[in-house]
Amino acid sequence: MQRTGSAHWSGGLKDGKGTVSTASGVLSNTQYSFSTRFENGIGTNPEELIGAAHAGCFSMALSGQLGAAGMTAESIDTTATVTFEKVGDGFAVTAIHLDLKAKIPGADKAKFEQAANNAKAGCPISKLFANNAKITLNAQLV
Repeated sequence: MQRTGSAHWSGGLKDGKGTVSTASGVLSNTQYSFSTRFENGIGTNPEELIGAAHAGCFSMALSGQLGAAGMTAESIDTTATVTFEKVGDGFAVTAIHLDLKAKIPGADKAKFEQAANNAKAGCPISKLFANNAKITLNAQLV
């Protein structure tokens, strides 16, 4: 299985502009720039996209883990906060914090926490960053 994303950039680092797109068309020439990455400009940035990807990946992995534990979530809401910092001469994603709120009727709290931790360790986006960023999780049953 392969998925495709693309980017176009014109100009210098600070005055340039770019767009990102996905083969599915969900993102189509979506704006990004220096100001969307390092300031509060309008558009997206790679770290925001990583956060969305990680939240989605983790939520799906959790659903699978819950199913294996005999539970089905009514809802799983995950926010991934990506920390992007200056490290040495450049920048790096140094941490990702997953904030989970799940509604699971009749959930066993211990099994829920184990499923959440398994999903955090096992989702492919977590694995992608495991050696380079600290990944933390706050899991709540609501």
